[in-house]
Amino acid sequence: MKPNKKANQMTVKELAAYIDQSVLKPEFTQQEIIKYIQEGIDYNCKTVCINPASLDIARKLCAGTNTGICVVCDFPFGASTTESKVKQAEIICCQSDIEDLDIVANYGWIKSGMWDDVEQDIKAVADICHKYGTQLKVIFETDALTLEQVAKATDVACKAGADFVKTSTGFFTGGESKGATPEVIKVMMDAAKGHCKVKGSGCIRTQAHFFELINMGIDRMGIGYRSTPEVLGITKSTY
Repeated sequence: MKPNKKANQMTVKELAAYIDQSVLKPEFTQQEIIKYIQEGIDYNCKTVCINPASLDIARKLCAGTNTGICVVCDFPFGASTTESKVKQAEIICCQSDIEDLDIVANYGWIKSGMWDDVEQDIKAVADICHKYGTQLKVIFETDALTLEQVAKATDVACKAGADFVKTSTGFFTGGESKGATPEVIKVMMDAAKGHCKVKGSGCIRTQAHFFELINMGIDRMGIGYRSTPEVLGITKSTY
């Protein structure tokens, strides 16, 4: 959605509302998870994006704050069975306190043109999310796809009931990682046609890139914990 003012005219709080701060590295200690979730809260990020094992920590820290909880599901490969994805989504969302679930589409299926299977896979998880008032974001791993496949996947995900389509996991191993380029974001926005929102993630590390995507009309961005103060133009000492 096009903003009503340019990114460089927004307050830090307005800018932070675009951010899901990523706290996803599997090697994080419990203390590091606490630290980076708390930083996301202190920055007033829209959500902190966490692995399911961090959910109890996030619930305690985010309670009563302006920052919600986003949990990843079947992350980062998206290659589980639909039944497995559905059961994991149910476990994560069943307390009705999860703002967003970010699930990885089976992008091998996307590359294979298995569109009916892709749609059914997404719809099954969307139905569970919406049962508990959770928004579903579907990650395509766009660096693995052609722009034509990205456009078609966006259309299919919207039809399946996704609330957002999303570019990347940040953990792609199959080639060069470009992440949320303006080119791929434009393709997703054009294909979505307002039927679902667009989240960019991966390689958003500068304020110039962050501002460019906001001005294009992006709805949300996944930002790594190190890059949040950079894109917001603040120093940690400010907080």
